[in-house]
Amino acid sequence: MSKNTLYATGTTGRLIEEVTNLTVHKYLAGHLGGEQQLGSQIEHNQIDMVIFLRDPLTKKSHEPDVNNIFQLCDKHNIPLATNLATAELLIKALDRGDLDWRELYKV
Repeated sequence: MSKNTLYATGTTGRLIEEVTNLTVHKYLAGHLGGEQQLGSQIEHNQIDMVIFLRDPLTKKSHEPDVNNIFQLCDKHNIPLATNLATAELLIKALDRGDLDWRELYKV
């Protein structure tokens, strides 16, 4: 994966592109396998940060897949944000170079 490339499941990626005018590599929709595609990238240490915004009050039918992403991030030491406050902190850290240690971790 190239540095500073954004990846998202289908609908989320489309929404990000519409709002930010950024180019996003889109996986399948989450419930159609996008979460498995993301999980594979995490397992191969090809993702530096995950922002997975969700509604904590609404249980999703694909909740086990979502929880798998969180467990993989923990297992592979991938920074994870599940809310806007943490996402903003991670994005600012990325911009400052605070996540450059990930390059050393990959070696």
